[in-house]
Amino acid sequence: MRFRHACATVLVVTVVAACAPPQADNTGDQGGGETTGELTVWLFQEASNGPKEAVVDRAVAEFEQAHEGVTVNVEYLPVDGRAPRFNGAFNDPASAPDVAEFGNTDLAGYAASNGFADLTADLDAWDEGADLVPDVLDTATIDDKVYGVPWFTGTRALYYRTDVFTELGLEPPATLAELTETARAIRAAKPDLYGIAVGGKYLFALLPYVWAHGGDIAERDGDAWSATIDSPAARAGFARYAELITPDICPPAQCAQLTGSQSVAAFAGGKAAMTIGGDFNRAAVDEGAVKGKYGVVPLPGTTDGQIAPAFAGGNLLGVLRSSDRRQLGWEFVRLLGGKDYQRAMYDAMGTMPTFTDVQDGIAGDDEFLVPFIETVQAGTRFVPATPAWTQIDAQAVLPTALQQVATGELDVNTATSAAAAEMDAAFAG
Repeated sequence: MRFRHACATVLVVTVVAACAPPQADNTGDQGGGETTGELTVWLFQEASNGPKEAVVDRAVAEFEQAHEGVTVNVEYLPVDGRAPRFNGAFNDPASAPDVAEFGNTDLAGYAASNGFADLTADLDAWDEGADLVPDVLDTATIDDKVYGVPWFTGTRALYYRTDVFTELGLEPPATLAELTETARAIRAAKPDLYGIAVGGKYLFALLPYVWAHGGDIAERDGDAWSATIDSPAARAGFARYAELITPDICPPAQCAQLTGSQSVAAFAGGKAAMTIGGDFNRAAVDEGAVKGKYGVVPLPGTTDGQIAPAFAGGNLLGVLRSSDRRQLGWEFVRLLGGKDYQRAMYDAMGTMPTFTDVQDGIAGDDEFLVPFIETVQAGTRFVPATPAWTQIDAQAVLPTALQQVATGELDVNTATSAAAAEMDAAFAG
């Protein structure tokens, strides 16, 4: 099965969570070339780490067998505790690993600290690298330099209740305007259901609306960033999303405070006819009341046949700039982050690979993933590739504006103007 390949290049960078970027400035040369000894690898600890460890252990055994005199030492870090560990590693190379997994939303801060080696030439020389989804590779890129191999990615699509749609004679919406109409019709017919579960704190559901309407949250001019969430196009998308948090779809009293996880939980629990959820939410939905009674389609755009650009989350594998085993580190990244082990990680954990041909292969085996892969290959977007985004995100600038509109405290223009001013202050430092 083949899908469209996206070729647009958007400067982006994301992932699981953001943290305050370390302030170290390691400006030394990019590592050395020792070919034996211990290769230290930091990976993230999962909620259930056994499947991940099994795949990584296989890769370690294969690597050690192919590299005589090399021992790979893997340490699993709690995601929430990664900030001080990376900060220490960037300030003290003696405490740093050679290879590390890190979130693509963390990349801007890490690149500003010169923490990771530039792998651009390595990627260019790697045969498999040509098959990485272009927009996903952009999440590893700052100023045309690639700092990691995208290890897995995640996007969101539209979950819907097949039983409810069949009962009411509805079809999955083909545009965002139809989505609003469908959600309103369901709420009218079934007042006990939210037409769609979305939240005022669900940034990654808001962003596709902004992008689908031709807007963005910020733009770059040279080294400077400025907010554009107050542009007419961005406001149109913002308003369309805010329209979902209304009494006749998802009442503000219940929905203005919903996060992404809570929105998905409401759908999984049978309280909503639709939600915007990720491929990574599958297990949670299947554990709920709607198991076997839902379908997934790409979140539509503003016109029939379009797919709304999704936020491309995910994690990267990179080589620390301070490593004395840079080449060995790259070879391990190339193995663990390559096609065979990305497929193995999918089989073990359900993580979506970042290679187009591997995605196409798993889509042929798992129909559930098709809408998410179509979304990735139609083109994804990202948050501003600057350390200032960490502050903007931590201050919940955009969710606050959205909640102000949803609760009637401010109109769209006033709320987005205030959000833009806060963003510009963060960009200015």
